[in-house]
Amino acid sequence: MEILSSELERNFAALKAKADPPPYFLAYAVTEQEVESVSASLGSLNSRNRSQRRNLDITMRVGSPQLDNYRRVRGDLPQFTAGAPITIDDSPDAIKRRLWSETDRVYRLASQRLLNVKTNQQVQVETKDDAGDFSTAEKVVAVSAVPPLKFKAEEWQTKLRKWSADFGAKPGILSASITVVAQRETKTFVNSEGTRLQHGRTFARLIFGAQAKAADGMDLATSEILDAEDASRLPDEKTVKAAMAKVERDLVNLLAAPVVEPFVGPAILSGRASGVFFHEIFGHRIEGHRQKDESDGQTFAKSVGTKILPEFLSVTFDATKRSLDGTDLNGWYEYDDEGVKARPVSIVDKGILRGFLLSRSPLTGFPGSNGHGRRQAGREIVPRQSNLIVQSANQVKTSELRALLLAELKKQNKPYGLYFEKVDSGYTTTGRRGLQAFTVVPQIVYRVYADGRPDELVRGADIVGTPLTAFAKIAATSDKNEIFNGVCGAESGSVPVSATSPAIFVSEVEIQKKERSQDRPPILPPPTVSQGGF
Repeated sequence: MEILSSELERNFAALKAKADPPPYFLAYAVTEQEVESVSASLGSLNSRNRSQRRNLDITMRVGSPQLDNYRRVRGDLPQFTAGAPITIDDSPDAIKRRLWSETDRVYRLASQRLLNVKTNQQVQVETKDDAGDFSTAEKVVAVSAVPPLKFKAEEWQTKLRKWSADFGAKPGILSASITVVAQRETKTFVNSEGTRLQHGRTFARLIFGAQAKAADGMDLATSEILDAEDASRLPDEKTVKAAMAKVERDLVNLLAAPVVEPFVGPAILSGRASGVFFHEIFGHRIEGHRQKDESDGQTFAKSVGTKILPEFLSVTFDATKRSLDGTDLNGWYEYDDEGVKARPVSIVDKGILRGFLLSRSPLTGFPGSNGHGRRQAGREIVPRQSNLIVQSANQVKTSELRALLLAELKKQNKPYGLYFEKVDSGYTTTGRRGLQAFTVVPQIVYRVYADGRPDELVRGADIVGTPLTAFAKIAATSDKNEIFNGVCGAESGSVPVSATSPAIFVSEVEIQKKERSQDRPPILPPPTVSQGGF
């Protein structure tokens, strides 16, 4: 921090005195990551890795807070920083040299960009949001100790060899593996306003994954991910084996499951599935920068104070929560990547939109950040999601949620509805040139029959739709929240997030067939156990 601070003051003073145009803001951020991982399959180690690296990011603003080099022109996100690698030794000379060269490079790009922005202002119509490009923020000086990375590699190698010995050895499964990853991240941040911060976190993850190919060529995969703040907090062997058994069982059952047909009708999404549902179709659309971007669909830009969700639903983003109901959350942090302290932010209150996720790029009516300016090292900062928390005032027991589904099937005269037990991922498009649509990718889906037949596992379904229509179909929720931990990728790179939600009943959902390969399963039979394989 001392090296960064002294060089920032020296470089900022020199540029203000000599450069034309001079910068009015400068920030240095160094992200240091220590990562250890072990991977195994069928009782043998696949890999063991340990890495440590530091990356430097520079934010330089030229012009004025009302109009500077970060203003978007025709929807583009300017890129100045490069996440330049710097030495992992605390060597002043090496670090100063890197700061000097990167600061000079970023200034040249920033000054040229400001010229382009001003030229664009002369030939383009004015944007509808005139809030300016940068807001003030409180000066913060704080150093938080980051726990050391505690990862006993030898012990984890023994565990993974043991756990993976029979994992994936069932007929039809082509490959399976177990990976454990432990990470320590330390962030050092200084800026020309006097903020001086050092903080960070540790993170651990157990990943079980298995793959297969159906007779019709469809690629199938099931997985389970168990997260914790530290490797020592990962689940015990009993929990791990139960997760592995479910991954195998689900995959074997999917191989025999029928392919789903396109369908529109009522459905239930489990808590984890609905967490991804809200993250994709809602969370990305209330990120602040999308409200200023004229190339974006701006779904909710003019909706503050109006009803956008059923009145029994409220949505909060709270990066201060490190755990919920005994489960560690992945989307927590003390300060965002602009040095703004994390805080709970109420976005929807009883169905009414109250605001947006904000960085230091202001919006009309929202002049300051609420601590959601985030990025991956090497990317520019934009508002991003943290811990998304859905709360419901219309809760029923899980059994009653199923009764609502059956009643809706009778009302719509549908032979079956759907239950989405597990969702793998999702993605959405928000630009005006594309469809205002989303896709949620389920792993485990069941048909729920109106005539009382047992639920039937199906494969090959993707949930598709448009956000405003989807929100209007939410009718009730369960009384138990579930947590989905993940990593979200968007304009500012990959950032850790969480979503917690009760299961939801929707009166209508649309699914389409998933793309599938034309390749057949392997021609050769797998080796037998006696030959050294499975």
